[in-house]
Parts: sequence; C-alpha cells; structure tokens
Amino acid sequence: MMRRTSLNLLSAAAGAALTLVTIQPRLVFDSSSARAAASDAYRQLSLFGDVFERVRADYVERPDDNKLIESAINGMLAGLDPHSSYMDAKAFQSMRTSVTGRFGGLGMEVIMEDGLVKVVAPIDESPAAKAGIMANDLISHLDGESLQGLTLNQAVEKMRGAPNTTVKLTIIRKGADKPIEISITRDIIRVRSVRANLQGEDVAYLRITQFTEQTTDGVRKAIGELSAQAGGNLKGFIVDLRNNPGGLLDQAISVSESFMERGEIVSTRGRNADSTQRFNARSNDLTKAKPVIVLINGGSASASEIVAGALQDHKRATIIGTRSFGKGSVQTIIPLGSGNGALRLTTARYFTPSGRSIQAKGITPDIEVLQDVPEDLAARSNTRGESSLPRHLKGEGQEETGSQSYIPPDPKNDKALNMALDLLRGVRVDSAFPPKPPERRAAK
Repeated sequence: MMRRTSLNLLSAAAGAALTLVTIQPRLVFDSSSARAAASDAYRQLSLFGDVFERVRADYVERPDDNKLIESAINGMLAGLDPHSSYMDAKAFQSMRTSVTGRFGGLGMEVIMEDGLVKVVAPIDESPAAKAGIMANDLISHLDGESLQGLTLNQAVEKMRGAPNTTVKLTIIRKGADKPIEISITRDIIRVRSVRANLQGEDVAYLRITQFTEQTTDGVRKAIGELSAQAGGNLKGFIVDLRNNPGGLLDQAISVSESFMERGEIVSTRGRNADSTQRFNARSNDLTKAKPVIVLINGGSASASEIVAGALQDHKRATIIGTRSFGKGSVQTIIPLGSGNGALRLTTARYFTPSGRSIQAKGITPDIEVLQDVPEDLAARSNTRGESSLPRHLKGEGQEETGSQSYIPPDPKNDKALNMALDLLRGVRVDSAFPPKPPERRAAK
C-alpha cells in the first residue's frame, strides 16, 4: 500500500497541497510485552463495541452507523495532535485534486482553533483575497449555518463548491465591534505557486506562495529567465517564503537543491530509529553560486521552513524577517481502501541539516526585520505559531510563541524586502551577509 507523506501546515485546507513520498509499511514482530499491550487494547476495543451497540439499540433516535464510526475515528485522531485527521472518500478526493494546484473554492488556507475555522492566509489573487478576507479571521458561519462542532475537513468541504456559486461567510475579526458578513463567489482556484520578476535590472525576485506539484518547475524556469534577462548585471536572488504555509516535501527538497551544490537538505525521524530518512542535494545549483537571501515571517511554515533551514545551515543564504511558524512534523496520507477515505497521521519529525528540530520553535532569521504595522491592523499582525496549537508535539528545549506575519501591500514600505535589496546592491552592510561557509580543512 502506498503512503503519502505530508509536510503541510494544515490538517486540512481550502487550498492545501500534500506530498507524494512513498514509505514502506513496517513489519512489527510481536514480543511478550507487545502481546500484553495488544491484549489490553483489544479489551478496550471490546468496550467500544459495547458502547456502540448500546447507542445503536437505545438512543432516542435511530443513529447512522457510518456517522457513529466516523465520529469515533475523528475523536481518536483529534486527541493526538492538531495535524492528524480522518478524510472521508469525498475529502480524500478533494485532497488529491488540490495537490495539482487547481480546484473549485474560495482560495484560503485554514486551520481549526477553539472550534472555529481560522484563516492562516488567503491565496494571492483568489476570491477570498479579493473579498478582503484577512489572516487570523475566524469563520463562525457559512450561509448562516454555524461551523461549530464540525471537523476541519467538513468545514472545508462546505467552503468548496462549483465555480460561480456564492457563499456568505460570517467573520469574527479582532478589533471589530461585531461579526462581519462577506459574500464570496467561488471560482476555479489556480494556485500559481511561483511569481518572479526583476527588481530594477539587477536582482531576481521569486515569491513562492506554497509548494504544489508545479513549484520546482516554476522556480527553475524563473531562475533561467531572470538570469538571462539580467545578464552580467545580476547581483543575486531573493526567495520570498513569507506566509507560505507549506506543501509537498519532494518540492521543498528539489527547490532547495536548485540553490545548492551538495549536502543534506532535511532528515525525517519517526518513532523507530530505522525509520530515519535523509535527503541530499545532487549538484544542482542553478544560480551559479550567486548570493541568495530568503525572506520568512510568522506565516512561513513546514515545507518553507525546510528550505529556509537547509539554506541557512549550509550558509548558502542569509535569512531575513521574523521567526517562522515552527511546524516541524511530518504527516503521512494512508489510503484506507476503496470508498473508505484516508488517514492523515503524524508519523515523524523533520530536522534541518545541522540536526535542529524547529518543532514549536521555528527558524530564527539571521537578520530580524520588523515591519511598520498600521494601527488598525496591529491586533492581527502576528501569527501565534505551532506552539499555541492545542496538543501540539512538544519541541526540544524552549518553545517560542508568536511572530509578526504582516507584509505591507506596497513594496516601497516592505522593510524586509528593501533590506534584502540594499544588501545585494551593497547599499547596506551586515555581518550576516554574505554568510560565511564553514572552512574546509585540507587533508594532511
């Protein structure tokens, strides 16, 4: 059975993408202690069976057996961590559709918080973005129907739908006196994950909004085209990963190696020692060793943290901005058979090349740059981070909470971007740029 590994920030998302890495099933040899534990587990399952039969027989109204079982599965997974969940057949199909970066819906990344759907970020140029949906908005109702009590997958399914259909969202926004009602017309969401241009005539700028199947191709194409346009004037590259919630593990790896010659990019470690996997660059630096600066903030999560961490550890790039989200766990998508949907299960943590776990801590930038936030947006300019999520996997050492995620709409006011441009052009100087690769000792 093929299993698919996910490094996405979201346990489910209106615009999320998931990975396609195969992990072989593990054979477990029974021991006396394992047999005893299994025996105790089966006794508990017998208790579940007794409760299930009593509910079926005596509940005031005849319950739906499938819904009872699905609710039990959801309850079991909800008790693990914020990123493990069950997808029914419809949700599983939606997930497989979203991995292509093209689907029908509103276009926003969401998580569940305190029983409400919370917006992580609207996708650029999507109906949600055009309607004024903002990061940290809470969605309480859809067409007047409360989302309280629904799983995240169920809420996402209600938000998706046929193009040209309209849905009314009730938004709770910090700082607003009362709930805000916003009507949005669904559309085909084409997630253009890479946008690129020349800043002036000498700096190549690549914004990666999330990691879908097309991301690496988009990055490689942009590097080639912008390098040709700039010619001998090219001073370096800016890779903007701000508010990028993650996506495909294989895309994070291949994007990283587009800027690296060699070395480890990331490792994943599960519960058992022999489950460790290491992923390495294969002499593929397409930039010809030009200087690289990576922009991150509190909305940069998961796969985007892998890229930032790899380039930072290898001293290949200078990281500028604010501390990232801190989502350092791996989810595996496990199909459960025809018509039965799939299980999204947290199976491993990932580590940067130097062995850092960023779980509940995030990537700390080499140069911290805080944006000037308008007063009316100050209350929602920060993202709380992985460590604020209930039942999150514990980090190693001191956990960190909260980081600024605001990006000024006018690039002229974008202090992080302007810092990057000034460093690449030599207008400003900082000891962190360019990073100094570790010295190689000559053999004696």
